[in-house]
Amino acid sequence: MISRRNLILSAAAVGAAAQVGRAAPAHADPVVGPRPETASGALDDGVPLRWLEGGTPRQLAAGSTWGVPWPKGTVPKGQAFALRTTAGQEVPVQTWATAYWPDGSLKWTAHAIGTEAPPAEAYVLTGGTPAAPAAAVTVKDGRNEVEVSTGVIRCVIPKKGDHLVRTLARGDREIARDGRLVCLRQDEPGGDEGGTAKPEKFTGRTEKVTVEQSGPVRAVVRIDGGHRHGNRTWLPFTVRLYFYAGSDGVRAVHSFVYDGDEKKDFVRGLGIRFEVPMRDEPHNRHVRFAGPGGGVLSEAVRGITGLRRDPGATVRRAQVAGQATPPVATWDTRVGSRLHLIPTFGDYSLRQPTADGFQLRKRTKPGHGWIPVDAAGRAGGLGYVGGPGGGFAFGMRNFWQLHPTQLDIRGAAGETAEVTVWLWSPDAEPMDLRFYHDGMGQDTYPEQLEGLEITYEDYEPGFGTPYGIARTTELVFWALGSTPAAERIAELTDAVRTPPLIVAPPAHLHAAGVFGDWSPVDRSTPAKARVEDRLDLLFEYHSGQVEQRSWYGFWDYGDIMHSYDPDRHVWRYDVGGYAWDNSELSTDLWLWYHYLRTGRAEAFRFAEAMTRHTGEVDVYHLGKWRDLGTRHGVQHWADSAKQARISNAGYRRFLYFLTADERTGDLMRDLVDADRTFLALDPIRKIRTGPYEPDPHALGVSTGTDWSGLALAWLTEWERGGDPIAREKLVNGMRSIAAMPNGFARGSGLYDLDNGTFKPTEPAVSVGSLGSVFGLVELCSELISLTGDEAFTRAWLQYCRLYNGTAAEQQAETGQSWGSLNLRQAHSRLTAYAAAKLGDAKLADRAWAEFETGHAGYPKNHDFGSRRVDGPQVLKPVDEANLSTNASAQYGLAAIQCLALVGDRLPA
Repeated sequence: MISRRNLILSAAAVGAAAQVGRAAPAHADPVVGPRPETASGALDDGVPLRWLEGGTPRQLAAGSTWGVPWPKGTVPKGQAFALRTTAGQEVPVQTWATAYWPDGSLKWTAHAIGTEAPPAEAYVLTGGTPAAPAAAVTVKDGRNEVEVSTGVIRCVIPKKGDHLVRTLARGDREIARDGRLVCLRQDEPGGDEGGTAKPEKFTGRTEKVTVEQSGPVRAVVRIDGGHRHGNRTWLPFTVRLYFYAGSDGVRAVHSFVYDGDEKKDFVRGLGIRFEVPMRDEPHNRHVRFAGPGGGVLSEAVRGITGLRRDPGATVRRAQVAGQATPPVATWDTRVGSRLHLIPTFGDYSLRQPTADGFQLRKRTKPGHGWIPVDAAGRAGGLGYVGGPGGGFAFGMRNFWQLHPTQLDIRGAAGETAEVTVWLWSPDAEPMDLRFYHDGMGQDTYPEQLEGLEITYEDYEPGFGTPYGIARTTELVFWALGSTPAAERIAELTDAVRTPPLIVAPPAHLHAAGVFGDWSPVDRSTPAKARVEDRLDLLFEYHSGQVEQRSWYGFWDYGDIMHSYDPDRHVWRYDVGGYAWDNSELSTDLWLWYHYLRTGRAEAFRFAEAMTRHTGEVDVYHLGKWRDLGTRHGVQHWADSAKQARISNAGYRRFLYFLTADERTGDLMRDLVDADRTFLALDPIRKIRTGPYEPDPHALGVSTGTDWSGLALAWLTEWERGGDPIAREKLVNGMRSIAAMPNGFARGSGLYDLDNGTFKPTEPAVSVGSLGSVFGLVELCSELISLTGDEAFTRAWLQYCRLYNGTAAEQQAETGQSWGSLNLRQAHSRLTAYAAAKLGDAKLADRAWAEFETGHAGYPKNHDFGSRRVDGPQVLKPVDEANLSTNASAQYGLAAIQCLALVGDRLPA
């Protein structure tokens, strides 16, 4: 283990800039107290903020949380913040630190506002004492339960047992109770493979409850457990409940990990269920479902419109509006005396089996037939049941994108209605995660390498397992005081589908110096405008393909395809390693930098969905490959290459710091000790000639894709003020890579698992084209800026200068030519970095020449246009272009970084 003495000595090796002491986790370190003196800069002037989608949101749902960065050394730890509208109205705000600069100053802060915030299109964040909410969120953390009050609603969360929520009340009225997780499991796939097994019913069992924040504007309660039936507990879950001052809504973020045997553990249904007391007469009980385009289905459990006899216009208007009807005695007696003869419909079900169509049906009660209500395209993902005295609204984000989904209301005609939000619809086929082929005889490594040559799939028996993959879903629940009008339902639906988010402008993000080398959009010259136009076109094309190709579904939404098949006019969805992208060549980074530069909502939402997917589905969270990701393939977990380059924390940092999302923070913290996976899996087993006997003090680890994945997790943990061992390993890796003969060109070294050090080895050269394109470029730029370590800087600049250099230059400095290297356009940004760092105009010109030559990318004269394909050769009209995801991502990153570093040298 690392001693304190070694920790201090190692930190000293990178100078005073690397000195950061142990700090508490971000959620335990709120920024409070009076405002200290600060350096002049953005804080004194105030940071302008706006809503991501623009305008003023109609509904905050349950509040809003966002992140703001600060330039190094300008905002001290302990700084208090105040928020106001541009008109000068004070806004109650809660603030906490999420990252620090090496000198201890604030790097990122998170801020939260509740629903009582005055509506405005823009705000200003400054130093100062924050306004207090009219009714603060309060948390009582007791021995057996946690009670949270927002000033409007009260929620009781038991610390053990089968319920997530015991009760959700508004004032003295209980709106919902017994909230719990439900799962249906069967041991047969069903469908055309037969099977009549009755599903087993599992219920979520709470094992641990943690109060992560306790107000005054925002409170967060984390619930951990697993789904239990009999003696078996599986599908571990984490649910976070978010409460905001003045809000009648509760946001829930639900994550689970699949830990079953995919050949016999088929999930038939997975959801969250509440009971809702029904106190009104059936004709005053109301059901609402949000449809596409803001439309709403509005019905009563016992309808009194359209009858042969008319109860009266006043009565009908009240029911349609969801208001209490006049006393029955005042109705037309021909209706009032026959109410018992009007059917009551207690059960409703809206199922979304595909991205393009939902079905809504209802029945009177179990044992009787369902009747169709309506069908359309994409449901809003929100429902409601209740009466004039109050009711329960429930919504799921990305409802149709994450199909098959379902919203159920049962028993609304009785004393208690049962509401279930199904994350996986029980009316769909069971979740089938089995591998998609039988191996085709690829039982040996030579046979598997042959398969790699033809389908680009790195197959290996037993490696295509989903054991340990995860998925996160976002939901919102409301305890409403009355049945909402159609306009209110539409507002709630908008808030569920597109949660309002406050953002800082690109100019402030850039001035803060976060995320390395990028710059806001610049069209000041025709040459720059041409590159900017291409960047926009690439984004528009690939984001548009999500819709055209229907890249949706529970396990797929957020990812895009790797390569195109122009002969079939489809992406190669069924061809080995050419199918799902799984972060190959850093697609995630490209999308996030596009957002940083443009501030466009579409770019943020695209990158957000990808980050949610790639951090959950493409990574193992349990089992022997925990903390490793899976290379691109037909199924996200199918390929046998399990690597840190895919689980890379660098792809998640953007979402975490911009939104303070705790789940993303969990995923990155889990990766801090991902280096231990080198003991469990030999990354070069298929070409190794001898036995694999891993030595924890001399592991073969690459300085490219391996170290960048590990180091980005350590960097993030260091920034967040977490475990100092992460900083120690980061520092030791930098120091020892720089000390190795030929530095990064060495390609790998003998890595010590205990302290992150590479042992010195003989001079050698082993340079691959993928080494730096999984975040290493961005990582090294940030590390050099943070630490100023001269030896590490020299090692990285050597690699940057020589990758696209001549064989003679490589021979002169490293003793041999680096060979014929691929992805030269992608590596033009390395040349640009060296040019900027060294002030070398010739290197700057060389960088732009490399970029516009377009080797393994898009040359200057590339046709970026697309064509429409229609007719019998395609199922539906599609746009196709001579573009690939990987080339687009690397073109985008190269262009963005070249513009930022040597943009003034861009030739006309």
